[in-house]
Amino acid sequence: MLIVEVKDGEVLDKVLKKYKRKFEKAGILKELRRRKNFTKPSVSRRTEVLKAVYKEDMYGNKND
Repeated sequence: MLIVEVKDGEVLDKVLKKYKRKFEKAGILKELRRRKNFTKPSVSRRTEVLKAVYKEDMYGNKND
């Protein structure tokens, strides 16, 4: 649960902005989207490997 401290006389827009920042930082929406669909561990591992290979090709050792 996210709790945002509201000071006396603080503007609602400012409080909402604090809440949104906290919400983004906590990664709640990202976690919900990840849990929405189940992906097998083998599939997720395969995508991680493919991403690593891509990054290595793009940004890896450029001395070749």
